[in-house]
Amino acid sequence: MSLTPRTEGAPEGSGRHGGGRRGGGPKTDRRPRRRRALRWSAIVLAVVILGTAGAGYLYYEHLNGNLQKGRRSNADDSKAQRTRPNAAGQTPLNILLIGSDSRNSDANVALGGSKDNRGNPPLGDVQMLVHLSADRRSAAMVSIPRDTRVDIPECEDPKTGKSYPATNDIINTSLARGGAGCTLATWENLTGVYIDHWMTIDFAGVVRMTNAIGGVEVCVNQNVWDRSTPSQRGGSGLKLKAGRKKIKGVQALQWLRTRHAWGSDLMRARAQHMYMNSMMRTLRQQSVFTDTGRLTDLAEAATKSLTVSEEIGTVKKLYDLGMELKSVPANRITSVTMPNVEDPANGQHVVPEKTGADKMWRMLRDDVPFDKNGEKAKKKGKAEPAKAPSTDAARLGVLVQNATRSSTEAAVQGRARAIGQVLVQHGYGRADTDTSAASSADETVVRYPSAELQGDAQAVAKSLGIPASQVERSTDVSGVTVVVGADWRTGTLYPKKSAPKAGDVPDNADAINGSDTSKCMDVYKPYQW
Repeated sequence: MSLTPRTEGAPEGSGRHGGGRRGGGPKTDRRPRRRRALRWSAIVLAVVILGTAGAGYLYYEHLNGNLQKGRRSNADDSKAQRTRPNAAGQTPLNILLIGSDSRNSDANVALGGSKDNRGNPPLGDVQMLVHLSADRRSAAMVSIPRDTRVDIPECEDPKTGKSYPATNDIINTSLARGGAGCTLATWENLTGVYIDHWMTIDFAGVVRMTNAIGGVEVCVNQNVWDRSTPSQRGGSGLKLKAGRKKIKGVQALQWLRTRHAWGSDLMRARAQHMYMNSMMRTLRQQSVFTDTGRLTDLAEAATKSLTVSEEIGTVKKLYDLGMELKSVPANRITSVTMPNVEDPANGQHVVPEKTGADKMWRMLRDDVPFDKNGEKAKKKGKAEPAKAPSTDAARLGVLVQNATRSSTEAAVQGRARAIGQVLVQHGYGRADTDTSAASSADETVVRYPSAELQGDAQAVAKSLGIPASQVERSTDVSGVTVVVGADWRTGTLYPKKSAPKAGDVPDNADAINGSDTSKCMDVYKPYQW
């Protein structure tokens, strides 16, 4: 996401990056592929609608036939681990929502303009992670600006079999490098958060869904007209008078695509969060839950508008998912944008602001609520007791890897060797250093390949001061392996971290509570009328 308007001469939505083709959607105007900045809100809408459509089993097979499906992940090397169950055995649920800017149909070209881009691989210009807490009492919606420079892992296009090498590029290009499964893998690579499912939607899908719900209320503080100006070509075409207005169809699409009139892509994310919160409130206020005819119409629109990862590719599974989303109170839903700073290599891009972003990722991994409106958290169940080591420390082989490189900082040279020496001092005489190129990991972990080495891995972690929660089983290692992450760049004892508390969201995350109806968008002066 750029911090300044798109360069002159490029109409809104015309900038292209990357190659490849989306993984899973068809070629008709009902298939999500490349639609900028709009899709995530329509996706949530579609899921909630499906969650109310239990009576629609009459059309079950027909609706299932509408759904398009694709592979969950197009990369095989994700290190993201599922969050451990809470005391009741429940785990969080993470769903990645992707807005595709595809112009591979007449309808999408008409809605998105930029005819010269028809047939180009789609970009994922709207990306939002919906996190449902393990107890299903709170939710977080986290956006990453489209022009955030990140490490994109090696991905394979499931349709063509084409392999795309790992690269460092802006995150919206990941969709063009093997489809939604590659975007999911990129998020896991960046955040360390295990993502269960993805959903995508395109321009035509947004219009279809916003018409189905009957409109969503939005608010602007000044009259807004997002159009071409002498200094900036393009614009969404959104034209509204100041105050609160209900929008739907093409006008809703324009709201979600607008960025020049808000001043930046960062403000566009805020407008999208406001829209989504309003949409969720609208669904709760409507009487659609008892109107069978309305329900089936909405379910029809929803299944025609979505492409989903294959493990949730039935109406029943989407119904169950929708019911879980619908159960979260509005005041327990928090929308945020990843803390970011200007990319030192390109002022049109951003990179994660490490302190704030890392804190947010940890809150997601640890399932810490982003709001303070819940009951006081109950104490977690007792941690799994440490197991006795199976091998004497002096005979245990331990490999230490340097993963201190991050998107903003180079790797610390010699870091693995330094920690290996500490292990030797603790009696691990066979500690060795991985001499391959430094990799990247936000958090330090100790990995082990099989159950019999769990106790040994726990003992190694304890000797270095690494918490037991950062000891994990992995098939990617052949023995006990210490991965020294970007959170441990100096010192010989792992730094203690204070656990984040409920509602302790970074100040630079632009948090909005789902029950807040007071928010209105300010309009950048050149686009006031």
